Amino acid sequence: MAEPTDADIEHALMDLAHRRGAGKTFCPSEAARALAEDWRPLMARVRRVAAWLPLTATQRGLPVDARTARGPIRLGLR
Repeated sequence: MAEPTDADIEHALMDLAHRRGAGKTFCPSEAARALAEDWRPLMARVRRVAAWLPLTATQRGLPVDARTARGPIRLGLR
């Protein structure tokens, strides 16, 4: 299986966000898991791509930068 492109990651993230709907969040690992069996190495790229999409990243309910936040984050539509 080919390495997912940033466009593949963007599509997976936005698909999850729209399927959840406004006011709902998801873990970025859900997108990574949908794209690769060995999904952990994708997490930094998933967070980087998420940072420039119309998504809000939160940690413990507070807004954070998806690229620099340490630990688990949630993503949702802005």
